[in-house]
Amino acid sequence: MSTLKKLAGQTAVYGLSTIVGRLLNYLLVPLYTYNFSTSEYGVVTEMYAYISFLIIVVTYGMETALFSFSASEENKDKVYSTALISVLVSTAAFISLVILFADPLAVVIEHPQHTDYVLWVILIIGLDAFTSIPFAKLREQNKAGRFAFIKIINIAINIALNIFFIAICKNAYNDPSNAFYSIANAVYSPEIGVGYVFISNLVASFVVLLLLFPEVVKIKYTFDRELWKRMMIYALPLLLAGLAGMTNETMDRILLKYMLPKDIAASQVGVYGACYKISILMTIFVQTFRYAAEPFFFSNSREKNSKELYADVMKYFIIACSFIFLATMLNLSWIQYFVGKEFRSGLDVVPILLIANLCLGAFFNLSIWYKLTNKTKFGAYLTGLGAVITLTLNFLLIPVMGFMGSAWATLACYATMMVASYFLGNKHFPVNYNLKRILGYLTLSLALYFTGYYLIPGNSALTIALNNLLVLLFISTVYFLERDGIKKLIKNEN
Repeated sequence: MSTLKKLAGQTAVYGLSTIVGRLLNYLLVPLYTYNFSTSEYGVVTEMYAYISFLIIVVTYGMETALFSFSASEENKDKVYSTALISVLVSTAAFISLVILFADPLAVVIEHPQHTDYVLWVILIIGLDAFTSIPFAKLREQNKAGRFAFIKIINIAINIALNIFFIAICKNAYNDPSNAFYSIANAVYSPEIGVGYVFISNLVASFVVLLLLFPEVVKIKYTFDRELWKRMMIYALPLLLAGLAGMTNETMDRILLKYMLPKDIAASQVGVYGACYKISILMTIFVQTFRYAAEPFFFSNSREKNSKELYADVMKYFIIACSFIFLATMLNLSWIQYFVGKEFRSGLDVVPILLIANLCLGAFFNLSIWYKLTNKTKFGAYLTGLGAVITLTLNFLLIPVMGFMGSAWATLACYATMMVASYFLGNKHFPVNYNLKRILGYLTLSLALYFTGYYLIPGNSALTIALNNLLVLLFISTVYFLERDGIKKLIKNEN
């Protein structure tokens, strides 16, 4: 229980930066959806899909390799230095190559007038890829406070610049009576448009590099070729898994653009991307948990009760995700106003995507078996299976169902990966997960959701109050069934 409490504490600290930051970024969604058209926001959604995909390529599993080899090698600084040099060289090569072919790349992605978008996006990818290694080192050293501080600074700068360019300058540009008129005309250009989203991100990423400067320069640089080869052997299957995983996460937005009729494609991508953001709380929790859990799983792998610990982590993880699903869906009647009216036609994807991300989080918990047993090739197999499902179902369903087809494809992908990983893990690294409780909590959250959806329809204050009573019922049931474990967790008993 004391170990679980440590994980919960670290998750909370990492969550401070990620949850607060993501919630603040969440406030950018109404900024975008009330100031940009659905097609303009579709460009933002598309470009960030490319960013998410390419960042996997440029980091190629080195973060996880750093955790694994730091846990087994005596000279941790040598591991860190080797990983940092490797990513620095590959990132520099990647940026140089893309800059050289920026114009034809802009044509390929159907933005021939905006080579500047390509350049800004590539620089964001390069900066974020390089700083991912110092960030991983902070996580490996359990320096969650410094990690959180830098993340929050990054997010604060990004949000401030977005507000400045989009909320202030955009509205003041043609209004001489506006107090910011002169400033707006000096720094703002309407032709850039949604490009200010990327400019804001680029500046924030550069500031992060400056803040991480001590982690970059205050080390003894050594490159161990033999160590690097072993790290690459470990990491490359994770690269394949990461590529397949990012195919599962982002390819739907790219395929929607190319498979839907051109007159509605960008708009539909924008609607889907905006409604995807409504499932943000689930995504935030899964990401913050992952930041804390990956080094946690490795550091506790040699404990006698490690498998029991992993089982408890899974149970509490599912409880938290079930609560997030229920709280989001039973309050959707007012949460929907975070996106502009034009974007609300896509709200039906929200419950599907919430459950899909729950399955993804469960898969991450289950996937620890192949990382701890150095069978990382199974990560590539599982995510590869998911990628096949993602691509197949998107190709089949998008022409028939539009973005709803993409949502169902996402759920089918993550659910299949989760189930497959569970059965493979049972064979290679069996953990006695409490399936009765896990499935029970999932069933309860779904039953309460359908109760609220079908028996308490509407969006009045009374409806919202009754729906939240159902949320309280879920919390009360969990506490009743888990009260002994919760009390031990709080009291830090063994």
